[in-house]
Amino acid sequence: MGQRTRNDWLLLAVTGAMVAFGLVMMFSASSVLSQEKYKSSWFLLSRQLIWAVIAAAVLIYLKLKDYRLMKSAAWAFVPLGVTLILLVVVWFADPRTHRWLRLGPISLQPSELAKPALILFLAYCLTLRQRSVNDFRVLAQTTLVLALVAGMVVLADLGTAVVLVVTAVVMFYVAGIKKRYFAAALAIGMLFGTVAIYQKPYRIARIFGFFDPNYTLLETRLVKWLDPDGKFKERIEASAAARDPDYHVRQSKIAVGSGGLAGRGPMNSRQKLYYLPEPHTDFIYAVVAEELGFLGAALVLLGFLTILWRGLRLSWGVNDDFGRYVAVGATTAIVFQALVNMSVVLDLVPTKGIPLPMISQGGSSLLSTLSSLGLLLSVSEHSA
Repeated sequence: MGQRTRNDWLLLAVTGAMVAFGLVMMFSASSVLSQEKYKSSWFLLSRQLIWAVIAAAVLIYLKLKDYRLMKSAAWAFVPLGVTLILLVVVWFADPRTHRWLRLGPISLQPSELAKPALILFLAYCLTLRQRSVNDFRVLAQTTLVLALVAGMVVLADLGTAVVLVVTAVVMFYVAGIKKRYFAAALAIGMLFGTVAIYQKPYRIARIFGFFDPNYTLLETRLVKWLDPDGKFKERIEASAAARDPDYHVRQSKIAVGSGGLAGRGPMNSRQKLYYLPEPHTDFIYAVVAEELGFLGAALVLLGFLTILWRGLRLSWGVNDDFGRYVAVGATTAIVFQALVNMSVVLDLVPTKGIPLPMISQGGSSLLSTLSSLGLLLSVSEHSA
């Protein structure tokens, strides 16, 4: 199996530090809400601690296991198959949002588990078909599976579906896919993305609210020509009337701006007191910026940039294709999701609910992230 290399202690230390930091910030952001809803300020933190222990155990298991033993049909298809089954089950078990599978006190989000499962599947397929990666039949087979997974996820969670597709695209690029296939995939992806956005009126309102806050484009001749009956306009206006698509980001910018250089201090966020929606999940980075200032927010960004550096360094240095694809996939999934979350908080992209890896509250997200990091650490430790 080759000679074992040393652990990546820097990556392991950064992972542990970010998980610990996330627990502290999650308690700060959720304590008031937890006290009111569950009669205990520690309730949400205690649940996250349980998930942290489970996720850490999975990370250690994957880290110690030789990643080359995962280059098998069992590791490629079983996790992905289980994820697909869970996505079908959650469609019926959670008819309102199609996101959560609740088993007593435990809530599981199958779409999060699709990330490490898809990474292993694509890494196996791309390695197996390395010499024929640009063969149309090979691309059609892998793309069909990707479309199936992303299509089932996008019905309830557009953000996670985007992370899955971007991760797959980067892995295909590293595998050497031709540019014309990229162009075709981009066109198809934009088409399905447009359909997914149109499916949910609030998604349309968020896009328009970001690029055109006053909705002046709806009155242009082009839009009236494309939408003579005004149905598209009605969908946007109905959603905008039912919910304020810019409210989240306005409160987020207030939190970030009031933090200054060093912040208000730990536990002293004001925006988390029922002004900022989801302060312990999707918008926890705003609480970090308010309480710890620019310095704290920059430190979180530095943590993800360190993961990016170690992941890219590893992918360049590993001498087998399977390890390279696993490293690239895991790094892309984590860092891209983090950058999207922080960009939403800073109003750089349209609002989309997506957790900040290792920082936001959410057991499924933490399990998915640490599983991906476990794969990355396995490549680091066991690559020749």
